Amino acid sequence: MILALRALGVGDLATAVPAVRALRAAYPDQQLVLAAPAWLGPLVELVGGVDRLLPTDGLDRLARPAGRVAVAVNLHGRGPRSHRLLAAARPGRLIAFANAEAPHADGPQWDDDEHEVSRWCRLLREYDIAADPTDT
Repeated sequence: MILALRALGVGDLATAVPAVRALRAAYPDQQLVLAAPAWLGPLVELVGGVDRLLPTDGLDRLARPAGRVAVAVNLHGRGPRSHRLLAAARPGRLIAFANAEAPHADGPQWDDDEHEVSRWCRLLREYDIAADPTDT
C-alpha cells in the first residue's frame, strides 16, 4: 500500500492533485490510501486514483492502516510532526523533505518560495517518480 498524508483543507488538497496522480501512475498495482480529513471525501473521489480515504484530523493522530505500508509520502509539510506520524506506520520507504528533527535527513531540501504544486512534484521527482505539475 502507498500511504500519502495531506491532512489539510480544500485548497491544500487541490495543490496535491498532480502529486497524487503521479503516485497512482508510479504504483498502479498498489492500493493508494490518502490520509486527509473525512469531510474532503467527495472531493478526493474527484481527484481520481485514490483507492481509499483514511480519515485524519490534522496531525494529532493517524489511524493505523490495515496492511503493510510499502511507501509513505508526506504531502503535508516539511515535518517533523508529519514525518513522525508517517514513520509510525513503519513504511518500507518514506518519501519526504529532509528534516533532521524527524529524523529524516536524506530527502530534498524544502524551498519556502516554491509554489505548492511544484513543491510536491519536485519531492516525487527527487525520488525518481515522474510528476507533472500541470496534471490537474
